[in-house]
Amino acid sequence: MEEKPDWENCDIVHRNREPAHSTLIPFPSVEDALQKSIEESSYYISLNGQWRFNWVERPADRPIDFYKLDFNTNSWDLIDVPSNWQLKGYGIPIYSNVKYPYSLSLKKREIPKIDHSFNPVGSYRREFEIPKKWINREIFLHFDGVKSAFYVWINGKLVGYSQGSMTPAEFRITEFLEEGNNIIAVEVYRWSDGSYLEDQDMWRLSGIFRDVYLFSTPKIHIRDFYAYCEYDGNFKDAALYTRVKVRNYSRGVAKNHKIDVSLYDAENNLIDLEAVLSREFHLANDSEILFNISVNVENPIKWNAEEPYLYKLVFALRDENNRIIEAESCSFGFRQIEIKNSQVLINGKSVIFKGVNRHEHDPIHGRAIPYERMIEDVKLMKLYNINSVRTSHYPNHPKFYQLCDEYGIYVMDECNLESHGLRRILPASDSKWTKSCLDRMERMVERDKNHPSIIMWSLGNEAGYGSNFVRMKELTLDIDFTRVIHYEGDHKIKTSDVFSTMYSTPKVLEEAGKLKRTRSDWFTPKISPRLYKDKPRILCEYAHAMGNSLGNFQKYMSIFENYENCIGGYIWDFVDQGIERVTDKGIKYWLYGGDFCDEPNDGNFCCNGIFLPNRQPNPSALEVKKVYQNISIYPVNIQEGIFEIHNKFNFISLGRFDINWELAENGEIIQTGHIPPLDIPAQSVDMITIPINNANLSNSNEYHIKINFSLLEKTSWAPEGYVVAWDQFTIPKLDTSEKVLDYESGSDLNLDVKYNAITVAGDNFSITFSPKSGRMKSYMFDGRELIASPLTTNFWRAPIDNDIGIIDFAPKFLKPFLRRQIYRWKNANKKQRLSQITFDKLSDKHAIIVTKSRVFLGRSPIVTTYTIFGTGDIHVDVKFTPRVNMIRLGMQMALNRHFKKLTWFGRGPHETYIDRKTGAPFGIYERLVGEIQHDYVKPQENGNRSDIRWINLMSDVNLDLNLLIKSTKNSDLDFSIWFYSMGDLEKATHIKDLPMKDFVTLNIDHKQKGIGGDWPAIGRVHPEYKMKRKRKYSYSFRFRAYNNQKEDLKDLLDYCLPVD
Repeated sequence: MEEKPDWENCDIVHRNREPAHSTLIPFPSVEDALQKSIEESSYYISLNGQWRFNWVERPADRPIDFYKLDFNTNSWDLIDVPSNWQLKGYGIPIYSNVKYPYSLSLKKREIPKIDHSFNPVGSYRREFEIPKKWINREIFLHFDGVKSAFYVWINGKLVGYSQGSMTPAEFRITEFLEEGNNIIAVEVYRWSDGSYLEDQDMWRLSGIFRDVYLFSTPKIHIRDFYAYCEYDGNFKDAALYTRVKVRNYSRGVAKNHKIDVSLYDAENNLIDLEAVLSREFHLANDSEILFNISVNVENPIKWNAEEPYLYKLVFALRDENNRIIEAESCSFGFRQIEIKNSQVLINGKSVIFKGVNRHEHDPIHGRAIPYERMIEDVKLMKLYNINSVRTSHYPNHPKFYQLCDEYGIYVMDECNLESHGLRRILPASDSKWTKSCLDRMERMVERDKNHPSIIMWSLGNEAGYGSNFVRMKELTLDIDFTRVIHYEGDHKIKTSDVFSTMYSTPKVLEEAGKLKRTRSDWFTPKISPRLYKDKPRILCEYAHAMGNSLGNFQKYMSIFENYENCIGGYIWDFVDQGIERVTDKGIKYWLYGGDFCDEPNDGNFCCNGIFLPNRQPNPSALEVKKVYQNISIYPVNIQEGIFEIHNKFNFISLGRFDINWELAENGEIIQTGHIPPLDIPAQSVDMITIPINNANLSNSNEYHIKINFSLLEKTSWAPEGYVVAWDQFTIPKLDTSEKVLDYESGSDLNLDVKYNAITVAGDNFSITFSPKSGRMKSYMFDGRELIASPLTTNFWRAPIDNDIGIIDFAPKFLKPFLRRQIYRWKNANKKQRLSQITFDKLSDKHAIIVTKSRVFLGRSPIVTTYTIFGTGDIHVDVKFTPRVNMIRLGMQMALNRHFKKLTWFGRGPHETYIDRKTGAPFGIYERLVGEIQHDYVKPQENGNRSDIRWINLMSDVNLDLNLLIKSTKNSDLDFSIWFYSMGDLEKATHIKDLPMKDFVTLNIDHKQKGIGGDWPAIGRVHPEYKMKRKRKYSYSFRFRAYNNQKEDLKDLLDYCLPVD
């Protein structure tokens, strides 16, 4: 029987790889270990850079002898290391959520068979030199990440093999090296048996994608270290525990050597400890010794995400002459994790994890994340009030954790284990996979165990359940027992320390908060509270942010805050996984699944981020920032300016935040003020009084009070003055009466009726309707045509991902039915038929036109009434009762493209929808039309603004020309405006497909149904955000063109129409 290759053999996870250990690099002195970065050590050499590279589609075609010294690679290409070879032009990326690539057999009896006819191989080669001062030392070769499996040779000799792509592979290469020039050769396989455990929802990319480097150690070497602490009952003093492993690589006995452990503060000052942290030892050759060294530390400064104070531990090795031969260091945070009363406590405080899932993704570099991008990501989390991240679904680059330590982000560190497409088969309890499961878990925990930011270890994602997970937990606890163990796939909650689910609705989450029978998975029976009553309830994935999404997000936070056992969750997810391209015209856009002709693929299901691939915020990010904020304000007596301030931070007072307030009248700010910082302790409440001057306030105006909390001083992640929290409150109108326009105002009207047009004209305007369709087809003002296509009723929206995602999840036989159901309102839009039109001139200065149209999904006709006044005001009233649930009720028209600028009073400045508007305050905002629309990776309904009082459009050609749209008393509006048509938006698959038309499309809406977001790409809109069948809907608005040189906007806003 032919022997299987290592990359197709579950029994082989590595050959000659060194045992896993903490991230470490030796330094020659304690001072260097304290002050220098890893890259600055004299015992570190980076092998990043350009390597010679060859790529083939199948193993049989690879250059088998390329590792030999006499093999000539001069004709080979150059490739950057680190990188993913698909993004350098070799093969194609594949994006798949659940489906395994075709190269991996799915037949149970064949697993883990790899298709040898398509398993691309990348062959890498380069030269390097070893410094003379490294002679007579040990030398190690370190790969931070290679996907998915690889062999390595030095100077023509095989060094080893490794798989498990998201954790380091390290090899001791001392015996393979020569003085002077050396050659390294690496052979990387795209697929391996390890790929069966790497079925994550992400781009399938290959290559040496993380750092490669050499480091040198003395023959007696600190091979690993681990530190943790335990506080006394008052969380004042702490016991510091360290475990240090020293190995002797020499041929002789190490006599009278000593290991020292020192603690330094953030300014590198040595902490005076009560005990000497030093141990003397003798160590036989080729052996290892473990030291357990502990000491009490008086009142250390604690680490938490709000105040991430870091000490530094230094481990120094001394020889028999008491000379330091090696020093290593790591950051250390004093923090203790416990589970008590169904809560996760950090330093004794119950924490709500306001989290996000993050894939390692860069739009240009793929999985080879630049360090600058990591910094940007962590800063964005801080800026948007995100306090926790789940490394979905694999260990991240080691530097990312250091950034989380420094900036203050709680981390759920997840094992590189997902078998989504085969999770009912593997790894389960199959002993064939035990070695791989344990290897992956061990390498993650050993590497990352010293990071204070890591609060939970996750055993993997969507990989089923079985005894292999029990073994993984046992192994983890042997290494580190101080953290919480998480695994969502443990539906009976036997192994996981927390009760974790994905995409539970607020209703289901609240069941657990109330300790009722509830579901642990969509497809499992409800479980009894006795199984979970002592375990914290967490959502490892929730609020699916694909495209235009994240509706009703605020409901989750209400539950987290109201039920102590509900400890938070992780939004899916942080950033759209689009791959950047630029057209010849300079338009930037992003590719997703299928754009590379990749099969299988899941389309744009990789674009679920609250941030675009280039890290610009999607509108959902601003909702997250508001809902996740840690300061809440509640009105006590608005008229008197009395408010209650809740400090929801766990550790810091509000004394570090400035407080500013503003009072707006009808959207315009008329009063501002400043309140000195309030020293309200964490988790405490106090009152403030805003000194509003009520003397000149009018009972008939609308007022909003907005209170901002901003940084008093700059931080590592934000400038001074950055607003971290705000709330806004409406002072209700006491007098709702308004100045009413007289019916007889303005010029006389002329009503002209012809077979093809019904026209109402005044002194400087005319409005024309089609007798055939009933639609307003012309609006002339001062001799200029304002509209490019008729004003028409609109029931449809270009589908958002949540509207149509259910089609992707449905069985094939259901798809046509679902498509018909979803698109029926589009057909209703097209098939409106006028059944009646009436018109009348009620007085010299007052005319009315009423249309009734049949809509095949309507329980009643749609009735639209146009009332036209001599002033040029046009009042539009729409009434309709749908027979089935509706998507939208509004009116749409195309305007002259010269309307390029607008001002509005309502929520903003960013996009909002009925179930996603918490993060948008009321105000008067001014934008260009192109700034209103939002470019999602895959174009869809976008740019809506909610709760609109009025909109004013301005021409950039005829600078005096304006168009005002105003809501009526009881009917706020929504609006959006685009440089393209809704048909263009629906047809486009990428931003580059959206044309710049010679008109702008204006939507004036009563409302749309919500956008949803509880479930992945399924628009599960909550009842209160639906547009329900059989309900009588009506709304109205008025509009008029005007010359801003002759009429003032304020005067036009100052009255209502008699029909309002």
